Amino acid sequence: MIDDTLIKKRSVQIAGHGTSVSVESAFWDRLKQIAGDRRISLNQLITDIDETRTGNLSSAIRVYVLKNSRTEEAD
Repeated sequence: MIDDTLIKKRSVQIAGHGTSVSVESAFWDRLKQIAGDRRISLNQLITDIDETRTGNLSSAIRVYVLKNSRTEEAD
């Protein structure tokens, strides 16, 4: 069983440049689901998040997942 609170550093490509983000497994798994639902790559979704963020990318990913999950719960 994977601990959903485990923070893991993951390598991603943003606009063709490599970087890494550190996020909990639960957020990462949900982010992959969102990308799949939208039929875009995980790297493309992260690039989209990166283009609108004002702070740390890892934090922006968490907030994005949280906001996206709230939107789906309201539907």
